[in-house]
Amino acid sequence: MGALASHLAARSLAKWVFIPIKRVSDEASRFARENTKGEELGDVSRFEEIGTLSRSIDKMETDMVNYIENLTAYTAERERIGTELSFAKRIQHSSLPTTFPAFPDRADFDIYASMTPAREVGGDFYNFRLLDDDHLAMWIGDVSDKGVPAALFMMAINIVINNRASMGGTPAEIMAFVNNNICEHNKANLFVTIWLGILEISTGRLTFVNAGHEEPAIYHKGGSFELYKTKHNVAVGVFPNIEYTDYDIHLGSGDKLFVYTDGVPEATDQFDKLYTTGRMLAALNQYRDGSPQEILEGVHESVKEFVGDRPQFDDLTMLGFELK
Repeated sequence: MGALASHLAARSLAKWVFIPIKRVSDEASRFARENTKGEELGDVSRFEEIGTLSRSIDKMETDMVNYIENLTAYTAERERIGTELSFAKRIQHSSLPTTFPAFPDRADFDIYASMTPAREVGGDFYNFRLLDDDHLAMWIGDVSDKGVPAALFMMAINIVINNRASMGGTPAEIMAFVNNNICEHNKANLFVTIWLGILEISTGRLTFVNAGHEEPAIYHKGGSFELYKTKHNVAVGVFPNIEYTDYDIHLGSGDKLFVYTDGVPEATDQFDKLYTTGRMLAALNQYRDGSPQEILEGVHESVKEFVGDRPQFDDLTMLGFELK
């Protein structure tokens, strides 16, 4: 009788304790290897503790599989977005002149520009083109937004300016046309600040318009870089039918021009201090004897040293010119 009782007890323990625990253990090991949902364990034992353990394993498997699926989908989506942003960056990059020297057959002037976006793509832009053998148009702009919307807006404006400049007219006339065109199609309610100049190379006469943009810095040979301040016009895209104003300045041999977006003077360090136009002018004068490329690279390095490890907050765009 004692032997029978012992045998029945052993079978009961095996059925309701040892076998269920082994099933739970095997399923946990299988899931660790495969990370896939297995057969439901359910209530494998009459003992509540073992039943709770099996149900917990079932729930863990369901939750983990759902998490892995969601993570996989999220990772795939991030990779897709990253690929598209990379493609957008290449498109934006190709819309700006990036080959220097830009006019290797011209010894009478030198021009250089750079654009460093805060994100993969940005709303800053620059451009330049020879309208004829004696007139060089150059411009720089800053859209009121960042990221993809600003990049699309920026490329559209750049195309409009380029096309309108090729048709002739003063900078003010060109800007008025661009403004009306943008206002008519500006459903995103963005605006853009633009500095646009046309240089008569033979005389050094630079005619420019400033639509709410930063003041240009001018260097006259033997002197130092200084801001050339004028009354600003309204930014492009704010109101239609704006009358813009032209300003003239004379550049002589060895004189230089520096135009930029607000990402330069408004760069901030870890203590939220601004780089300021004062530091910018100091950097410009430190490198004033260099080429436009050397000057821009010097200013960029000065900004990087000031900002330190703080992530770049705004697009940083510069254009430099020297009349030889």
